[in-house]
Amino acid sequence: MQSRLRVQGHPIQPMLVTFPFGLFVSATVFDLTDVLGGPAFLGEVGYWTSVAALVAAALAAVAGMIDLWDVPVDRTRRTAITFNLVNVAMAALFLLACLVRADAPQRGASVVLLLTELVALGVGAVGVWLGARLVRRFDAGRRSEATTFDALSGAADATVDLAHHRP
Repeated sequence: MQSRLRVQGHPIQPMLVTFPFGLFVSATVFDLTDVLGGPAFLGEVGYWTSVAALVAAALAAVAGMIDLWDVPVDRTRRTAITFNLVNVAMAALFLLACLVRADAPQRGASVVLLLTELVALGVGAVGVWLGARLVRRFDAGRRSEATTFDALSGAADATVDLAHHRP
């Protein structure tokens, strides 16, 4: 299967998914620090980091839906749909936390919102696991990675592409 959205031969969606997850983790760390008595501005930083993560999640979801067109109708498609739904569920929980905080004057986190974010990260961890399964399934038999130090030096022949790609 070839992804419709590619950069230099690599699918975009797996790259895009890392941004919202990393931003959601960062937002949760800021909120945890705020709840534990850190400076009040960290709650505001956590809020805006969550907002940035939601924008990144929307872009990743669009890329995921476009790539879903080319997934064959089998177990792989079910895994891809589940992967996208799990990521949407994680984003929905963070969206809920953001909406609760949107009207607050300082947008600081509370214990309940922090617990909501931790549950969302748990849901996101399932998404990471499903995404890793999809990447392994799509890359199986396509690439053979070098096991020598040539791979670390960035040598051009460190990775051998075994699949025939259509332009």
